[in-house]
Amino acid sequence: MGLIEAIILAVIEGITEYIPVSSTGHMIIASSFMGIQSDEFVKLFTVCIQLGSILAVVALYWKRFFQSVKFYYLLFVAFIPAVILGLLFKSQIDGLLENVIVVAFALIIGGLVLVCIDRFFDKSESNKVEHTSYKNALVIGLFQTISMIPGVSRSAATIIGGMSQGLTRKAAAEFSFFLAVPTMFAATVKSLYDYFDNGGILTAEQWKLFAVGNSVAFIVSLIAIRFMINILTKYGFKFFGYYRILAGTFILILYYSGVSLSIID
Repeated sequence: MGLIEAIILAVIEGITEYIPVSSTGHMIIASSFMGIQSDEFVKLFTVCIQLGSILAVVALYWKRFFQSVKFYYLLFVAFIPAVILGLLFKSQIDGLLENVIVVAFALIIGGLVLVCIDRFFDKSESNKVEHTSYKNALVIGLFQTISMIPGVSRSAATIIGGMSQGLTRKAAAEFSFFLAVPTMFAATVKSLYDYFDNGGILTAEQWKLFAVGNSVAFIVSLIAIRFMINILTKYGFKFFGYYRILAGTFILILYYSGVSLSIID
């Protein structure tokens, strides 16, 4: 993987991480068209550029991280299910990542849900994350575990979870952004630990790719988060739903046309 490919993947990460369209599905399409060979470094890269996306959330909402202690308790409670299930079912989750059909159908099914979701939760009232109860936070965390199925989308699962607990679209999206910080940070640390623990090393060129990738992901994520909030507030989820259906269908067409698809996320 060269510098141009790294930048393209970072742009995709920045755009898709915080909108409910699944970064995994888009990584499949992009990596296949660019002919990127899936190796241990590429897998590590696609996880570690999440650090740039994490910093985008902190940069945009830094004041919220200093408003109350309850804010951190809520994130911790919502974070627990992903940790437990991630550790218990890591091998099964890794197995699903090799199944293109799972990703495609998850995109399509998730798209159908998003097209209809505004009708189900059109009376959400709470517009403040801090007003969420610990029970509500736990339920949102359980919704997040659904995104362990590749193609579901972490942001889609947590936003729907938030709306099911009475949060407005905007508040649910913001909770999803905040919950991404510990979740993605933990995934990054775990991936780095496993990589180095298994004897992996990084060359100067690879460190350069990490630096560029995270910088690009940071900038693009800043834009994507603002875009996400504006679209959700004005139009809801249906456009994202239609897009997911098209993306999933496109993957199925490529797959059954004999195109080699490799999942690197």
